[in-house]
Amino acid sequence: MTPSGTGQDVFRGRPARARGRALGVLGVIALGGGLGSIARYLVGSAVPAGADGFPWGTLVVNLTGCLVLGALMVFVLQVWPPSRYVRPFLGVGFLGGYTTFSTVAVEITRLAAPTAAVYAVVSLAAGLAAVWCGMTVARLVARVPVRRGAREEAR
Repeated sequence: MTPSGTGQDVFRGRPARARGRALGVLGVIALGGGLGSIARYLVGSAVPAGADGFPWGTLVVNLTGCLVLGALMVFVLQVWPPSRYVRPFLGVGFLGGYTTFSTVAVEITRLAAPTAAVYAVVSLAAGLAAVWCGMTVARLVARVPVRRGAREEAR
């Protein structure tokens, strides 16, 4: 018996067709990431840091990225027909290149203590709120009902 217990050798290479599909997905992720990074640079340039050094550009980028990601996931998972490339291109690629939470971590270390704490809390709380708002607006626009948990459906 093979390690997976299915009779299939898991250590054999993938067929060429499967490798081609994987490379196609990686390609759209790379393209989306490049475009998202350019968009982040443009927004960051348009929204400079405040006089006190507060990183408004990064905050705007991350909050708008969270908002769009929330809306995108509703459309990709509940509205649009399945597609191999939409979620990797837009969600992983573009929004992954556009948002920059690693920069938040670096900026927190460069800010004064009270400002750094506010920035960290606002980035996290407002980011989560932006995802929720994006999902809510997308559901309203697409007229998709809110999913209920198993306990709520049993009532």
